[in-house]
Amino acid sequence: MNLARAVDVRQITAPQHGRSGARAIVAASVGNLLEWYDFAVYALFAIYIGENFFPSRTPGVDLVKAFLVFGVGFVVRPLGAVLIGAYGDRAGRKAALTATILLMAYGTGIIACTPSFTRIGIGAPLLLLTGRLLQGFSAGGEIGGAAAFLVEHAPARRRGLFAAWLQASMGMSNILGAVVALSVTSLLTDGQMRSWGWRIPFLLGLSIAPIGWYLRKTLEETPQFLAELARRQESSAHRVPLVAVFRDHRRPLLLGLGISILWAAAVYVLLIFLPVFSQKSLNYAPSTAFSASLVEYVVFVLGCFAAGALSDHIGRRRMAAIGAAVLLVGVLPLFRWVDQSRTMAALIIAEGALGLMVSSFTGVAPVVLSALFPTEVRATGVSLVYNCAITVFAGFAPAILTWLTTTASGSIYAPAWYVSCAAVPALIAISLTGRLSEARIAPTPT
Repeated sequence: MNLARAVDVRQITAPQHGRSGARAIVAASVGNLLEWYDFAVYALFAIYIGENFFPSRTPGVDLVKAFLVFGVGFVVRPLGAVLIGAYGDRAGRKAALTATILLMAYGTGIIACTPSFTRIGIGAPLLLLTGRLLQGFSAGGEIGGAAAFLVEHAPARRRGLFAAWLQASMGMSNILGAVVALSVTSLLTDGQMRSWGWRIPFLLGLSIAPIGWYLRKTLEETPQFLAELARRQESSAHRVPLVAVFRDHRRPLLLGLGISILWAAAVYVLLIFLPVFSQKSLNYAPSTAFSASLVEYVVFVLGCFAAGALSDHIGRRRMAAIGAAVLLVGVLPLFRWVDQSRTMAALIIAEGALGLMVSSFTGVAPVVLSALFPTEVRATGVSLVYNCAITVFAGFAPAILTWLTTTASGSIYAPAWYVSCAAVPALIAISLTGRLSEARIAPTPT
């Protein structure tokens, strides 16, 4: 028994590098990119989706309804976090990641192929909602499984950089979405876009989903999870991950929620919502808005790697605190400058700066959250705190902010204030974590 445990410890503490580490990064990141590409293109093409599924004579109502359906997809994310997260802690990271990409593909296929409201009436928005619910359920289990998988495969001194691939691959999905959006809006006429062109990005995501499924299906399980399975086989006690995380890890849950609020708000307001905001509130053409967003996404991806690598040297807690502080004080001045300038150059510079700000925090957020939970409940814990924050603070944010920024009683600076307020609980949570222990990302105590 002791010998078996000693072998497990050697497997876990030995640095993962070479082909095994590279394959883990590629498989997790490519699958994660495809997952979030399908998620991102809905927001990028929300204007066209609103016109096709929620036609209205009142300006802005169709877009608000499209974003409400976008938000409803977030309501089931905690359910996906609980069920898929627990599945990942019980059956393995590989099994959970394979399931999420299949569910996302089904949801995307429904959205891509559903006829418009003028053809099938109320059935159109109902099918759209079904597709979004499947996407939301899938995304709910994705983050915890992917974060656990990357962190548990990483060498001890490179966990920040490995984990940065999680958020960076989300940024890559936005880059891919922005490139596709810029391409189709440039090549097709406005009438073609409104009629059928908006479906092209969804069909593209659907066509390449099998690649991500194959990569995940052929993955090797993480050494830490294999060690956890061995521990369970030797122990007569079998704990349910959801019960265990609420009973034994309440403090990490609260701290993780505080950190996740800013993670959710920063990404969904400053990355996902911004292309629509720049068109509706600042009156930029779609091609201009997508071009500026493309610059922001590229800066964001590079910034995630830089933040992850820097966190391995100065500490994950310190890097997260720096990122949260920058988002607290830096977003509003940029919004004011863009509003006063109203030039393409100002928009591109400001979005590039915002991309760097967001990456300074979210690039290190996955490893910070993963360090709060032990192996046996890591996927469940990370999925829960992240998706609860997403549901409450990000799911309906685009709809609310669209209403606030397009009505006379609202404010064009509402998105900036929203992110600044979200930085407060994150800074408090980071200050209360103390020194994040690498023992959390180590063998389960025996």
